[in-house]
Amino acid sequence: MKKFNTLLILLLASLALHAQSDRSAKKEEREQKRLRKISLFREIEEGENLYNREFSLGARLNTDGWTGFMELGYRKSATIVNYFQFEFSEKKHPKQDRSSYGVQIAGFYISSAPYVYGKMNNFYQAKFGLGQKRLIGGKGNKNGIEVNAIYYGGISVGLMKPYYLELMNDAGDNDNRKIVKFNDSIRTDFLNKELIYGPGGFTKGLSEIKINPGLHAKIGFRFDWAKFNDVISALEVGVNAEYYTKKVQIMVDQDSKSFFINAYVGLQLGKRWNK
Repeated sequence: MKKFNTLLILLLASLALHAQSDRSAKKEEREQKRLRKISLFREIEEGENLYNREFSLGARLNTDGWTGFMELGYRKSATIVNYFQFEFSEKKHPKQDRSSYGVQIAGFYISSAPYVYGKMNNFYQAKFGLGQKRLIGGKGNKNGIEVNAIYYGGISVGLMKPYYLELMNDAGDNDNRKIVKFNDSIRTDFLNKELIYGPGGFTKGLSEIKINPGLHAKIGFRFDWAKFNDVISALEVGVNAEYYTKKVQIMVDQDSKSFFINAYVGLQLGKRWNK
């Protein structure tokens, strides 16, 4: 009987030790998983950014207009990303200003759609190019900022579209109007503010667009403040230059030119991933 009790006690002690060991092993396994998750999270949040693909959309304000763009990047090394970019832009002359025609009806002042006085052509650009983004300084932690130098160039397709105005045949008679584009024979009427009722509409002149091929290049700096490395939240500042094979005239009384240079500030948002 004593032997049986002794064996029973030993068995129970063995089972207790095994259970305790098993609990310790599971606890250690859970702790290791937790540490791996923390390590992975920190790598995504704070570690070196080594994702090999990225895509973003953005917009820029230029000193001579605006730009919308999309960008696709491929990592070449730890510090260099090659990227392709497609842009669509409009150039605006620094002299252009919006005006509108207004009349008083029953005590209320009613104005027409705003137009640009003295404008001869709209000038849009579709651009495609290849560039590089070179790391200057990593963000270090989740509250840091990644700084890159960028340089980029490519081809431009300039699109020259005539600018139409809606003119009244007689000053003050807004019931008798015609839609015209600038030519020397109507110069006086085209520049007479008393006859201008408003713009002719965006669709006017689409069938008359002329293509003007060219080249473009830019340099700048990009500052990415995104908390996570797989997210793009960046501000870019820089200088852009463009050359077109034919001279461009936007305003009636301003000289035409082939070379344009501007400064810009842009915002872009996107994602990074590994293929």
